[in-house]
Amino acid sequence: MKEFGGGMVAIACGSMAGVLPTSATHSPAPLPLATPSPFSFSVASTRWSSRPSIYISSLFLRFLALIFSFASALALAAPSAKKTTGKEDSSFSDYPELLYSFIVTILAFVYSAYQLFKGVSDIAYRGILISDMASDYLSFILDQLAGYLLISSSSMTVLAIQQRRQDTLWKAAVISVTMSFAAFVVIAICALLSGYKLCKRIIW
Repeated sequence: MKEFGGGMVAIACGSMAGVLPTSATHSPAPLPLATPSPFSFSVASTRWSSRPSIYISSLFLRFLALIFSFASALALAAPSAKKTTGKEDSSFSDYPELLYSFIVTILAFVYSAYQLFKGVSDIAYRGILISDMASDYLSFILDQLAGYLLISSSSMTVLAIQQRRQDTLWKAAVISVTMSFAAFVVIAICALLSGYKLCKRIIW
């Protein structure tokens, strides 16, 4: 019985000896698959998982500012291209207040387009255009400047509306000042978010 038992033990050890080297040789195989590719999307590098609401809200607000500023500029430019019978309608370029409002809304449109493109690029490739710290400082300053220009142009457009008669350009100015004020509200909210991110960076 002892010999039989020893034989059993010898068989068990032999089978264990046959299994253990096999598992040991194949265990390092999954390690190369776990190594992340340098070209793969990294959630940790973009901090998408830590602050998703800020990025989504910022992109949505930038898109709204883009639409409102474009609509404001288009409302002033569209009547100037139309012609009545025998003579051309008065253009917004004949009035300094409306011309100033048109230039400001174009600048707000370009700035919103840049911020929207930058926001999408930051999500896909972190800091490809500008570093995070410089972006927070620059966005906070430019949001304040864009908001000031929009509210000043809107106030001047209101004065121009009050001095004009109710014609095609008057209606276009009303639509333009409405869209411009809506763009100001959106950019003001973006400025609050930029200030929040900047304060968060300074505190941390």
